[in-house]
Amino acid sequence: MEEVFTLVAVSFEAVGAAAMIVGFVIAIVLGIRSLLRHEGGATAFTVLRTTLGSAILLGLEVLVAADLIRTITSKPSLEDAAILGLIVLIRTLLSMSIQIEIEGTLPWRRALLRSGGQMVGDAVARDRTATRAAAATRGETR
Repeated sequence: MEEVFTLVAVSFEAVGAAAMIVGFVIAIVLGIRSLLRHEGGATAFTVLRTTLGSAILLGLEVLVAADLIRTITSKPSLEDAAILGLIVLIRTLLSMSIQIEIEGTLPWRRALLRSGGQMVGDAVARDRTATRAAAATRGETR
């Protein structure tokens, strides 16, 4: 049974890494699209930074879940528990600092909780809206 939970934890780690990699690609694409719409370098940088930060945040959330699965399913050892606890603490602090950097406010002061995945989705939706607005300005229809 332990092998199954180890496989589940490794799968979560792979999903977390994939979320960061895919998010990086999405961030680059959205930044380039922003530049191609002539929105300016500052806007493109903000899009890139926010989207990449959101992807990293999503990946860290999944990696914390993998660490929790490992902690729950591993053989109890004080040393292993301390190491995993430290890893979770570091990843949680990283997540909080990235979230503060992206949103400009402390996580517990937000009226609406947002996950990394929701913020990546918001960035894609903003890009879609900006593309439609730019096409409408040029007189194109989609």
